[in-house]
Amino acid sequence: MSQRKILVTAALPYANGPIHIGHLVEYVQTDVWVRFQRLRGHDCRFFWADDTHGTAIMKSARLAGVTEEQFIAEMSEAHQRDFDTFGINYDHYGSTHSETNRQLCHEIWSAFKEQDLVERKKIVELFDAETGEALPDRFVKGTCPKCKSPDQNGDNCDKCGHTYTPKDLIDPISTISGKPPVEGETDHYFVKIESLQEFLTQWTQCGEHLQDEVANYLKGHFLNEPLRDWDVSRPKPYFGFEIPDTGGQHFWYVWFDAPIGYIASTKEWCEANGEDYNDWWRNEDSEIHHFLGKDIQYFHCLFWPAMLKTAGYQTPTKVHIHGFLTVDGEKMSKSKGTFIKAETYAKHLDPAYLRYYFASKLGPRLDDLDLNFEDFVTKVNSDLVNKIVNLASRTAKFIKDVGLSDTYPDDGGLFEYGAQLGEQIAEAYENCDYAKAMRLIVELADRANPYVENAEPWNLKKDPDKKQQLQDVCTVALNLFRQLVVYLQPVLPRLAEQVGELLNDEITDWNQSQTPLVGTPVNKFKHLLKRIDPKDIEKMTEESKLEVADTDQEDPGAKYNDSGQPMIDEPLADECTIDDFVKVDLRVARVIAAEHVPEARKLLKLTLSLGGDHRRQVFAGIKAAYDPEKLVGRLVVMVANLKPRQMKFGLSEGMVCAAGPGGQDVFLMALDEGAQPGQRVH
Repeated sequence: MSQRKILVTAALPYANGPIHIGHLVEYVQTDVWVRFQRLRGHDCRFFWADDTHGTAIMKSARLAGVTEEQFIAEMSEAHQRDFDTFGINYDHYGSTHSETNRQLCHEIWSAFKEQDLVERKKIVELFDAETGEALPDRFVKGTCPKCKSPDQNGDNCDKCGHTYTPKDLIDPISTISGKPPVEGETDHYFVKIESLQEFLTQWTQCGEHLQDEVANYLKGHFLNEPLRDWDVSRPKPYFGFEIPDTGGQHFWYVWFDAPIGYIASTKEWCEANGEDYNDWWRNEDSEIHHFLGKDIQYFHCLFWPAMLKTAGYQTPTKVHIHGFLTVDGEKMSKSKGTFIKAETYAKHLDPAYLRYYFASKLGPRLDDLDLNFEDFVTKVNSDLVNKIVNLASRTAKFIKDVGLSDTYPDDGGLFEYGAQLGEQIAEAYENCDYAKAMRLIVELADRANPYVENAEPWNLKKDPDKKQQLQDVCTVALNLFRQLVVYLQPVLPRLAEQVGELLNDEITDWNQSQTPLVGTPVNKFKHLLKRIDPKDIEKMTEESKLEVADTDQEDPGAKYNDSGQPMIDEPLADECTIDDFVKVDLRVARVIAAEHVPEARKLLKLTLSLGGDHRRQVFAGIKAAYDPEKLVGRLVVMVANLKPRQMKFGLSEGMVCAAGPGGQDVFLMALDEGAQPGQRVH
């Protein structure tokens, strides 16, 4: 079997929230396939990144009071911690906000323009009726115009996959004000994708790259009529890459730069490892495999091949599309505790359990996968603990002092049968029919366990004359166990590591399932996998409910829509103590005179009264924001014990308190009626 050169990607996790178990269906599916290819000896690389652009990121960063760059950096760290916990192994994890991705976006955009596939035209867009600001896709919700599903985002429906513009929604609502938006005209940039329709029809319908259901869906919903021009721009404000030559007014839509992140991640890894990324993306000998959910098949099976074709890159060899995760037959529910974060799951249960359960359910079609907790407990405890791990736990301890027999004993053809079944298991892995692979492996375990039951090594241990027979029985049992674990290595890599340590032979090659291991020492048996306690599942779902209760409490500040930008522009100062604070003597003062300072651009000269005969002269940088005449008689807050400062205009004997970045955006602190000059502000 010749070595294949395989590049693999999974859909980029969106940097707007944590990883949950629904995401893990895809990431486990991808990781299993990659590990299988490597076990077969192929050069298989998994390149990945966070998807970081769009209005949802802007909104989340604003609410968190941090910059978008800070927000996506923290989310990337959290994502990668979860991937490590669940054994997701990748070669490089990048970000779509990288400079490499920006450069590649420019390259592909230039290719579209050179082939006259870009058009600028006006479209009717939605604006918030109260604030007047433009409403990007994710700031509008409504009913899908295609399938009539409610509460859908303004770019595509997560129920039927249909794409549209926000104004196409039925009964749209602005998420800013909660009111129906109003329409207005703006410029957008479009890619004239219809000119690539013949290529896309051939690519999608040739039977090589897509599952039949996907090809038929694309043909029936999109390719049976002229393709609409693809809107690839969004007006500012938008977190993303500016489109060149637009004066900073237009940005590439997130679905333009996100898939380009696959190439960028590859290029970054290649530059760090002395390789040329063109050997992966412009090489007919290289295979490109994408793994993704059915909700984004439209973008990856029409727009993405169009981008690659136009820019001279290799189109995908295969796009592997899966269904959604349900829990106990229903959509994941926050109120029921079945919307479970990866981090929360890992606090209560071994990630290996979920990897195996998903594998036992994943087939080559787009069917949804149901996580039934009762079935989950039964399958893990029965298959993994009782049938597979039990082969080692019942025998390894008996030969830790003598090791495996020097020659492989007669086992009635059990090992040979398992070796012959290896190609069927490999074919199932290759076709993403993991459910079939798991069934075949468990069937082998069902054949192996009666051998141990009949041989009764626990009784042989009692007879000193049957030491060789005991060693031979245990040698057979451990080899049958090891064969199963080689086949399971893509799904249970940690178990494979433990078995390699137990038998002093690291599992690195599929062919290790074809030859028995003999004459090697056996180390002391250590715990491998324990049975699931249903109480742990109850604890997990209860914690998930509490997490939702914490995050879903109505935010009393939400109705004000206060921006987090001021905290970004001017972060909090270093912490101080109450002793530090009381040193500053804040007092109520009345402005009794105010006048311009002709020689100063920013200053007004204020005469402040603290009551009685107490007067202070203060020069305040509020000239652009306030007319002097309108300040007279107003109450302000001043720093009364500030050391006087001699200026060329005169002596300044304090400071008035105000907010804002400066210029016209300065706002004096106001006081409620009843405050009196001279009173201290606490």
